[in-house]
Amino acid sequence: MIALIGVSSFAVTLAGFIAWQGVIEKSITQGVIVIQDNTINDTANYFFSTLGGWIIAAVVSAFYIGGVLSSVYSNRRHDVPIRDPWLVAAKVVALPVIVFGTVAICNHDRGVPFALLLVIAMLLIWTYVSKRTTFGRHVYAVGGNAEAARRAGINVARIRILVFMISGAMSGLGGIVLVARLNSADLNAGGGTLLIDAIAAAVIGGTSLFGGRGEIRDALFGAAIIATIDNGLNIFGYSSGVIFITTGCI
Repeated sequence: MIALIGVSSFAVTLAGFIAWQGVIEKSITQGVIVIQDNTINDTANYFFSTLGGWIIAAVVSAFYIGGVLSSVYSNRRHDVPIRDPWLVAAKVVALPVIVFGTVAICNHDRGVPFALLLVIAMLLIWTYVSKRTTFGRHVYAVGGNAEAARRAGINVARIRILVFMISGAMSGLGGIVLVARLNSADLNAGGGTLLIDAIAAAVIGGTSLFGGRGEIRDALFGAAIIATIDNGLNIFGYSSGVIFITTGCI
């Protein structure tokens, strides 16, 4: 009975996925749907001009430096000592160098892609939500120990529903970028190892599948590792089987 209760949510999710896949196939008669809305297509295909890229780099760097200095000023005002001033100075210098270097590389090609800004925006927004809000602390509490969270007065069911809603919204946003990249959608889009890669990205980044541990940036780091492996082995001409085995071993 405990085993049945443990897998019930997974079974419902799997059944729902299969059922909605059938609804999509019944609703879409043609094999490929061409996306003609430029607003959607631009999410993956729009690139900022060279000047726009430098402006973005300057704004991002200014906001980051301002945030770090604001934190330092707040600590000094409350008589909280700075543990490592050299580390703070390194952060202030390192990130603008990385940002401007990335923009320089992008400008050398086609420019800064809008999709990159979208990823960074989602990273910053959800990092703030998870680290600086009551809702974020409740998510960690429920993931760490749902029963303890319930006894502490947290509405566990509501937190879980909201987390699944956020996950669904981010999946939808990713789907929009995916179809915009090819300006079309078909029933086979998003197949293959995409779902497995999304889960593996979080795990490789260090997020615990048991909940209560991990950060938003972990998934980004994991995805970067998987993409680096895939692109690198593709460049060297290895087959997809070798790429899958290598990724699975890592």
